[in-house]
Amino acid sequence: EAKRCCAITGSKFQISVNKSPVQFRAKSQDYDLWLDKLKKMDLPGSNIVIEITEGLMMNNDSAIIERFIQYRDAGIQIAIDDFGTGYSSLAYLKKFDIDYLKIDQSFIHNLAAGSADVALSEAIVVMAHKLELAVIAEGVETEEQLTLLRKIGCDFGQGYLFSPPVPAEEFEALLTRKYRRHHRRLRSTNKAGSP
Repeated sequence: EAKRCCAITGSKFQISVNKSPVQFRAKSQDYDLWLDKLKKMDLPGSNIVIEITEGLMMNNDSAIIERFIQYRDAGIQIAIDDFGTGYSSLAYLKKFDIDYLKIDQSFIHNLAAGSADVALSEAIVVMAHKLELAVIAEGVETEEQLTLLRKIGCDFGQGYLFSPPVPAEEFEALLTRKYRRHHRRLRSTNKAGSP
């Protein structure tokens, strides 16, 4: 899927894969088969983002640490899903090589100017950026939420404002339409701005 989407956009395209603690601890041969499949498809690891929960990060299991190293060696990126909802220590953000923090939708749902949710979300964004992590807001449903998230410096958003979940075959068509529309808009903006 990621490879076809890269062909549509002509650029780097990432697909996120949620990994449960059970999947993350899977036998090494399962991981090796999965990685071999990526190589056979000629898909760089940088096109894949593995999403894990905060709880998994709290585990000091050597098998989990080993898996992190394997993912990083393959160029695969890591996102912490539902950030801010688990019983966590921020120490793991230093310990593990993380790429993204995903702000849980419970902070986004009632996002309104001057709310505690804005203050908490902004604090997460500032902290993440100081640690050179990108931030994704989950559950973005309104233009007001998007405006506030942009204002506090959030890097990406995901939610019904952009699209409901769609099957893979519909996703490619949706991506093609959105990419073409965006590309046309950029071309017309460039022409309008030309002397």
